[in-house]
Amino acid sequence: MSTAISPTAYNYKVVRQFAIMTVVWGILGMGLGVFIASQLVWPELNFGLPWTTFGRLRPLHTNLVIFAFGGCALFATSYYVVQRTCQTRLISDSLAAFHFWGWQAVIIGAIVTLPLGYTTTKEYAELEWPLAILLAIVWVTYGLVFFGTIVKRKTKHIYVGNWFYGAFIVVTAMLHIVNHMSLPVSLFKSYSAYSGATDAMIQWWYGHNAVGFFLTTGFLGMMYYFVPKQAERPIYSYRLSIVHFWALITLYIWAGPHHLHYTALPDWAQSLGMAMSIILLAPSWGGMINGMMTLSGAWHKLRTDPILRFLVVSLAFYGMSTFEGPMMAIKTVNSLSHYTDWTIGHVHAGALGWVAMISIGAIYHMIPKLFGRAQMHSIGLINTHFWLATIGTVLYIASMWVNGITQGLMWRAINDDGTLTYSFVEALQASHPGFIVRALGGAFFASGMLFMAYNVWRTVRASNPAEAKAAEQIAVVGAH
Repeated sequence: MSTAISPTAYNYKVVRQFAIMTVVWGILGMGLGVFIASQLVWPELNFGLPWTTFGRLRPLHTNLVIFAFGGCALFATSYYVVQRTCQTRLISDSLAAFHFWGWQAVIIGAIVTLPLGYTTTKEYAELEWPLAILLAIVWVTYGLVFFGTIVKRKTKHIYVGNWFYGAFIVVTAMLHIVNHMSLPVSLFKSYSAYSGATDAMIQWWYGHNAVGFFLTTGFLGMMYYFVPKQAERPIYSYRLSIVHFWALITLYIWAGPHHLHYTALPDWAQSLGMAMSIILLAPSWGGMINGMMTLSGAWHKLRTDPILRFLVVSLAFYGMSTFEGPMMAIKTVNSLSHYTDWTIGHVHAGALGWVAMISIGAIYHMIPKLFGRAQMHSIGLINTHFWLATIGTVLYIASMWVNGITQGLMWRAINDDGTLTYSFVEALQASHPGFIVRALGGAFFASGMLFMAYNVWRTVRASNPAEAKAAEQIAVVGAH
């Protein structure tokens, strides 16, 4: 190990910015989620105003949680990981700064336009064309910084986490650009370049792969760095990680049609999507097992390390979600589950249990290192956050499972004369207790983010700029 201080420390400034904004957007996005969940319990919370209705706030909630919270977590960790594993500074500080401020501008644009009703109506791709173009420019900038840093790496080897981050960057760009092809007719209105079943297929090719690449592949990059680091163990099987990578990116891209069972989409496309979704179980569980087995000989650390607990429980939820998803893609199961709250529960098993928990664990791991502290201000508060998050997630998904199966069975129930047994309103009334439990679970999870914000604030406040700068230098020395 070299003892000389490197003249070029890592660029931790942009990592710090994205890490802090992960917490900020997490609170806002999840807080909004609790609010719209409460609207389903108490419809008066719509306030009779067009811009506070569930229909306008729901896409804002998904954009804030996926792209603001999840995006900032991915950017913070990918910039942190790529510098440390390549032992080199980001290729351009100015492009990284543009990436940070450009991304925040896209999010602010979403906060302004979506409640006003400016939307493409495409799920997870609601932003109208000016914001979609800005997003594409910012994303390409991100790709240039990430891959440029890998090109000038000081290590021969490219660590597997960077392969996952790289695939997430390339495929997300492709998905976004293809799905957003449209004809603008005014500053905030455009029409899709595609029509009918083709438009639906391209949208769900995008929509499911937003889950597959933005919310899975990127976060697996996070898993492959932070789980071994926090456990202080090497990854269980490097060979399995390579098989996991190639199998995942080969199969995931085909799974989109399972969102369109029993629609006008050709039957062969529906069946292909179903088959690929079922096969996808293998690489998904390969990655989950690889992460879990990394703790061989280190399970005792879970008793005292709540950060490791976040990371490991996230893997458990990842395993559960990636079993449930392929099962729900089977046509006969889908005929019961689709359009019900079961789907909402499945999404949040992945979003809260996998994406949010691994992000939270990674941020807790990074913050002390980014600001030159030995550890977070309070381990007890991390523990409190862990239990709030876990209980909140379980309440959320259990209530949605019960609601979803109830709805599915009530909708398909028929009398002897062939008429429907229940009206839609009766199914809605039966769902009301589940809506209450869902709002409560969401409130548990969101309240944990407030504990996190306080903990992060106290940790950051306890550092000083000199210590934070020294952390960059120490990181560089430690890498050699």
